[in-house]
Amino acid sequence: MDADEQQTDRQPLADRRISRLSLPRQARRSAADWSGERAAIYCRISHADDDDQTGVDRQERICRDTAERLNLTVPNRLVFVDNNRSAWKRNRKRPGWDALLEAVSDGHVRHILTYHPDRLMRQPHDLEQLLHIADQHDITLHGQANRRDLADPDDRFFLRIEVAHACRSSDDTSRRLRDATVDRARDGQPHGGKRRFGYDKTGTVIIAAEAVIAREVFTRYLDGETPTALARDLNERQERTALGREWNADSIRALLDSHHVAGIRVFRGEEVGRGQWPAIINEGLWQEVRDRRTYRAPAVSSGQNEDNRFYLLRGIVMCKRCGVRMAGSMGNYLCGRSQRTDSEFCGRSVSAPTLEAFVTDAAINLLERLDVTGSTEPPSLTEADQAAIEAEQEELAELKDMWEAGELKTREYRAMRKTVEDRIAQVRRKLVIRPAVEVLGGLVGPDARSIWKGLGEGKQYERMNTVLRFLFGAVIIDASSTRGRSFDFGRVDIEPNEL
Repeated sequence: MDADEQQTDRQPLADRRISRLSLPRQARRSAADWSGERAAIYCRISHADDDDQTGVDRQERICRDTAERLNLTVPNRLVFVDNNRSAWKRNRKRPGWDALLEAVSDGHVRHILTYHPDRLMRQPHDLEQLLHIADQHDITLHGQANRRDLADPDDRFFLRIEVAHACRSSDDTSRRLRDATVDRARDGQPHGGKRRFGYDKTGTVIIAAEAVIAREVFTRYLDGETPTALARDLNERQERTALGREWNADSIRALLDSHHVAGIRVFRGEEVGRGQWPAIINEGLWQEVRDRRTYRAPAVSSGQNEDNRFYLLRGIVMCKRCGVRMAGSMGNYLCGRSQRTDSEFCGRSVSAPTLEAFVTDAAINLLERLDVTGSTEPPSLTEADQAAIEAEQEELAELKDMWEAGELKTREYRAMRKTVEDRIAQVRRKLVIRPAVEVLGGLVGPDARSIWKGLGEGKQYERMNTVLRFLFGAVIIDASSTRGRSFDFGRVDIEPNEL
C-alpha cells in the first residue's frame, strides 16, 4: 500500500475522533435518568404589583407536584424562599437566592424547580450568574410548564429572552409606580406605607383618641418635657404607638418631626404644599415645635460649666459683629467664634445673669399687657406679598426650564430652587397663626411676674426658654461703650416677634 492510500484510510479515523471530541462534555439526559436525584425549590413573591402574585406557599406546592411527577427528591433544607422580596433591583439582598446559588455551586443539587423563571430571575445579571455556575455542573431548570437545560445553547438562548422580557416588565412596573407617586404628591394625597399615629391606614381619617394624645405630646414638649419623660408617661398609661408598640424617646421624636400630622405633603424629602387630609396639629404649633427641636437643650447642662447652670436665653442671643449665636458658658454668653484661632476670632461676651434678668423683665412687662384670647382667623396676604409669591413662582418655572434644557446642572438647580422656595415659605408664614394660647397660656395678665417666679422656683427652665424664644426673635449684643464692671444696657437690642 503506497503512502497516498494510507493517508486516505487515516482520514475517516481522524474525522471520527475530532467529531467525538467536539461533542458537548455533558450530553443532554432524559427524564428517565433523573429518578431519585436531588432538586432544590425556589419561591419568591415581590411586594411590588407584579402581574403574577402567586403566594410562596402555593408556589412550593406546585413545585413539589412537579418534583413528584419527575421522581425527584426535595429535602426540606433545599427549599429556598424570598418572601416579599423584589428581584428587580440588582443591589436588593435575597437570602434565599444566595443560598440557592451556594447549594448549586457545592454540587448538592442537579435540578432547580421554580413556579416560573421570572420568580427566579428578573435581571440578566442573575441569569448570567446562574449560567456561570451551571457551566461547572449539569443543571436543569424546571418551571410549571417547561424545563430548561442550562448546558443547552438553545435553552440558554430562550432563557435570556424570557429574563429580558421580565426585566422590561419590571422597568415598566417601576415607571408606573414612580409616575403614580408623582401624581399622588401633585394631588396632595398621602404616602402609602405603615399607618401613622393619629390616622387610619389610608392616612386621611383622624382617629380621635390618638389625635388627643398627639396634641398633648406637642403641647407638653413645648412646656419643656423631654421625649423620654413623655414616652415613660404614655407607657404608664398603657398607650401604644400606631404599630402597637411601647413608646420610647425615638418614637416621640418621630411624632414631633412628622409633617403628616400638620397636613403638609412631602415629596423626596421636600415640602411641596398642603395635603388633602385634615391636620391634627395646626401649622403654627408644629413650626414652634420644629424650631424648638433645633435648639432643645437638656434641663441641666452637661457639667462642663463650673456652676452647672441652665442658660435661659439659649438659641436667641446673637453677636452683632459676627452675626452668629452666642452660647452660654462659665456664667457668660460667648460669641460662637470665641474658640477660633484665625482672624475671625471674636472675644465678645456678656454676663449671663445680668442679661437674663434684663430680658426676663422685658418679657414679664409684655406678658402683663398681652391678651391671647383674640381672633384665631388667619390673616390674608397683602397684594404686595401675593405679587412677590407669583414672581417667585415664575422664577421657579424658569429655573426648571433651564434645568430641563441642560443650562443648569442638577446640583445648581436644586440649590437655586431651594433658595426661591425658602423665600416663598417666608412670605407664607405670615398666614400662620402662632400658638400663643398653647405657649403663653396661664402666664399672661397682672399676675405674670409671680407666675414667672413660680416657674423659676419649680426649675421649669425649658418652658421659660420656650416663652422667651416665642416672645423675642433675637437678643442682639453690640460692643460695650462703657468701661469698668457696670453693665451697658445700651449694647442690648431685643428684637420682638410678631404675636
